[in-house]
Amino acid sequence: MKAMRLHEQGQELIHDKCPVPECGNDQVLIRVNACAVCRTDLHVCDGDLTEPELPLIPGHEIVGKVVSVGKNVKELKLDDRVGVPWLGFTCGKCRYCLNDQENLCDAARFTGYQIDGGYAEYAVADHRYVFPLESQQSDFELAPLLCAGLIGYRAYKMTGNAKRIGLFGFGAAAHILTQLAIQQDKSIYAFTRENDKQAQQFALDLGAVWSGNSEQAPEIELDAAILFAPVGALLPLALRSVVKGGVVVCAGIHMSDIPAFPYSILWGERSVKSVANLTRKDGEEFFQLIKQFPINTEVQTYKLEDANQALQDLRDGQISGAAVLVNQH
Repeated sequence: MKAMRLHEQGQELIHDKCPVPECGNDQVLIRVNACAVCRTDLHVCDGDLTEPELPLIPGHEIVGKVVSVGKNVKELKLDDRVGVPWLGFTCGKCRYCLNDQENLCDAARFTGYQIDGGYAEYAVADHRYVFPLESQQSDFELAPLLCAGLIGYRAYKMTGNAKRIGLFGFGAAAHILTQLAIQQDKSIYAFTRENDKQAQQFALDLGAVWSGNSEQAPEIELDAAILFAPVGALLPLALRSVVKGGVVVCAGIHMSDIPAFPYSILWGERSVKSVANLTRKDGEEFFQLIKQFPINTEVQTYKLEDANQALQDLRDGQISGAAVLVNQH
């Protein structure tokens, strides 16, 4: 099969020919039709996340068809359309797994990081972390939901009953979450890179009530803020924007160092939370929820062999919505 593989962090992916992976007893083999390109893929490729199993096929927002089923798999069958997320394996035995917190499992393994992912024609996945996809949307429209959607949803849940929500960094996750929040009568405030007029207009077109640079602040205080941009310097700015009792959620797996800030902007029972991965429950809830509140993803498609260009465009802030690699089988 064709695959784009990472041989050394900090270097471009190599277009390789690899054997089609074998399907284990607890796995399914998937013919990959689409795989979205996530900022976490950049962190893996650039070396910000330091424990990949190399050589590695990146990609953890996979949509495809089941073509082989392990003998222990009962709930999935041939030709099912499925999605594969970031969390790819957990031990099932530790304190976290036994307490519905498998996203915190110390033995967890991740798709496109320790497990070969979707920048290829085929991928295998643990059946426990494969979601059936019943939507009428195309494969490439669904692919961003497998991480940008799911991690965004977990971050969104952490804002509780907040009505006015600030989103710092308006990319794939923010454009999905904005649509869900507005349908649930929330008000979205979009914070972007300095003078990123395209992203600001994109947010307004989706229904945000305000958009501007991250250093700016709307006249009204926010109930909560979510940081999708992996920039630690944004956390104090977000804290200053929320009301007493408000929450700031850090949604990325990697973030640059957070600078020192005065206690006064945290005081007043403001809180800071981080999102770690996702749970199966998150996926089940989210895919049920978007049946009631439909999401239209804005995507920019690339051929599999153009994965390096997709990563560079994401790195340069040239993607409006999400980038998706599409296979032509």
